[in-house]
Amino acid sequence: MSVAPSVHALRLNYTIPVAPGVTLDRFVSCFLIYGETITLIDTGVAGCSTDIFESIRASGRAPKEISRIILTHSHPDHMGGAWAIQRATGCTIAAHAAELEWIEDPELQNRERPVPGFESLISGAVTIDALLSDGEVLVLDENLDGMTDLTVIHTPGHSPGSISLFMEETGILFSGDALPVPGAAPVYDDPGASVESIGRLKEVEGVNALFQSWDEPREGLMAYARMDQGLACIQSVHSAVQAAAKEGLDDPDDVAAKTKAILGLPADTIGPLFTRTIEAHLKLLERESLIEEAEPE
Repeated sequence: MSVAPSVHALRLNYTIPVAPGVTLDRFVSCFLIYGETITLIDTGVAGCSTDIFESIRASGRAPKEISRIILTHSHPDHMGGAWAIQRATGCTIAAHAAELEWIEDPELQNRERPVPGFESLISGAVTIDALLSDGEVLVLDENLDGMTDLTVIHTPGHSPGSISLFMEETGILFSGDALPVPGAAPVYDDPGASVESIGRLKEVEGVNALFQSWDEPREGLMAYARMDQGLACIQSVHSAVQAAAKEGLDDPDDVAAKTKAILGLPADTIGPLFTRTIEAHLKLLERESLIEEAEPE
C-alpha cells in the first residue's frame, strides 16, 4: 500500500507456534521510505525479509538499496528480521538506547519477556549502529516528497524505549505499538507511561495519517480519534482490573481471566504478554482513572 509518493506500508503475515501442531496467525506492518536509498521502519519476524524484498523489487528497486533500518522497539515482531536484512544489504540499524540490550541480546529478552515460539521469530542478534533520542531529527534522502526528515518521539509504555516517528513534510506519524488496538489483547509494560505517550502524540500538529503496526492506516481526523480510542482502551482495561480486584482476586492469572471476560476479548487473549499487562495495572490500583490523572492542569 502506498501512503505517500515516497512511503509504502507493507503488511507482513506470520504465525506463532504456541504448542505442538498449534499456531496463531498474526500480522505486523513495516514501512519503506524510498529516496536515493531506502529506509525501512521495522522488519517483522524472521522470514519476513522475503516479502519485504519482493515488495521492493515490485517497485522497481533493489533490496540492496536499503541503507538504514529504524526499529520502533525491540520486540521480535519488529526486529526479528533485522539480522537477515542487514546481512543481505549491509544497512545500518538505529533504535532507542533503552531497547539496546534486548536487541543485541535476544536471549536476554526471551528470559525477561518470554513469548511462545520466540526462537523461531528472531533471525539473529544485531548490533545497534545509532542510538536515537527524543526530539532527534533524522535527515533522509531526497525523494518524491522532497527533502524528508523524521522526528523521533520517545513514546514509552509498550516498552521502555519505544519510539514514534513523525514525517512533517507528509504529515505521516508512525506510532509503532504505542496505541493499543480496541478489541484486541492489550500489550504494554506501563499503562501510565502509555497514557502519557499517547498524550504526547495527540499534541503533534499536522498529522494527516497515522500508521500503526497492528492496525490499518487512519487518515485525517480519524488519526486523532484513534489516539482517543487508545486512551479509552487502556482505561477500560484498568477499570476491569479494578473490578476484578474488588472481587478479591489478586493472582495475576486470575485477574487476567476475569478482565478478559469483562471486556469480551478474543479467545486467544490469555497468555504471558496479557498477564504482564495485567500485572502492570495491578501496580496502579490506587489510581481510579489513568486518563484524568495524566491530563495537564
